[in-house]
Amino acid sequence: MRALLFIVPLALTIYAFIDCLNTSEEDTKHLPKIAWVFIILLFWIVGPVVWLVAGKARRSAATGTGPSSWQRGRRQQWVAPDDNPDFLKSLKDDKDARKAEAEAESRKAEKAEDEEELKRRNGGSGPDDKTPPTS
Repeated sequence: MRALLFIVPLALTIYAFIDCLNTSEEDTKHLPKIAWVFIILLFWIVGPVVWLVAGKARRSAATGTGPSSWQRGRRQQWVAPDDNPDFLKSLKDDKDARKAEAEAESRKAEKAEDEEELKRRNGGSGPDDKTPPTS
């Protein structure tokens, strides 16, 4: 039970410290971000509580300005490759190119086999030919 009296405020302080560091400067209220960091670290129990209550500009979901819509409005890059249509198209193009290359190799091998068969039929020497070569 005594350990909880130490662990809970420590966990709260760590959470508030990391939250403060991850918050952008324009989302901090009342004081600069560096001041909030010092308040959180110096005032061990009160500092994190004050940060969580008054230090960060919170957006409510009811107004439609929640973090998800804010992030969507600000983000100009794709999150994951599977969400990027250009990346998916390049994968399809690569797949099509590999397929075409494999087909070309297959046609080349078939052509070589056909030429070998023609040589054998026309009396040329082939791997199955039993007659010794003449000089």
